[in-house]
Amino acid sequence: MSVEAYGLTHTGKVRENNEDHFVIATLRKAVDLGQTSLENGLLTGRVRESAAQLFVVADGVGGHTGGELASGAAVQCLLEYVAQAAGCFHDLGVDQENEFLERLEAGIQRAHERIQRELGTGGVAPSTTLTLAALVGQRVYLVHVGDSRAYYLHQGRLRQLTRDQTMGEYLLDAGAWTEETAARARTAGNLISTVGGTEMTPSIGLVDLVPGDVLLLCTDGLTKHVADAQIAEQLGKNHPAEESARALMDMALAAGGSDNVTVIVAKLGE
Repeated sequence: MSVEAYGLTHTGKVRENNEDHFVIATLRKAVDLGQTSLENGLLTGRVRESAAQLFVVADGVGGHTGGELASGAAVQCLLEYVAQAAGCFHDLGVDQENEFLERLEAGIQRAHERIQRELGTGGVAPSTTLTLAALVGQRVYLVHVGDSRAYYLHQGRLRQLTRDQTMGEYLLDAGAWTEETAARARTAGNLISTVGGTEMTPSIGLVDLVPGDVLLLCTDGLTKHVADAQIAEQLGKNHPAEESARALMDMALAAGGSDNVTVIVAKLGE
């Protein structure tokens, strides 16, 4: 499939600093052809090169010194590690899929350890959320920490691929809170898992997409202000990825922009 992707980030209307970071990257494994008696036309694109798309968003935890440094360090460290392991995405079978997810998870673990080692003082380090999606062929591999989110739009229906790692979601899952209780509780949004924090438990998953689907990664600066129905309506329009991303950004800012906002929109074609 073809992939058209665009990302952008904004400080918002309230915060002084932008503690969000994102990256869109292509992982490649290629055959560097020297000489051959074959005609070039006989060498398919699959032989010459295969590629995977990598999308990452990170949101430094607000109110903690160094949140911007933590999110930047997490994205940089993860990108460095994944670049070293880029070849393993080629021709993924079941065993290779497990290895690929393990490598992505290991990259987040390395980022977690680097933040604690290099940015921590007195046993306390800044922390960040991190949501990663690697698109290989038609399959998306996800690794997620915190409350940034990944969604996909399929046949007009928006589905959330990640689960917020917050106190509210944890207590809802445990049956200790009702949705009404979670909506009222001030501590419902407290993160229970962050990269660099005292607790870090990545969740992993995968989903298959088809041409016409749209993938969205975003920080909570978007979802605080823009409802899922509004996101679905905007992503469902036949607009370029950049136009959709800017429209979502504008909606978040117009609704208050109380936090940093980051979005990545990836539209899949034939």
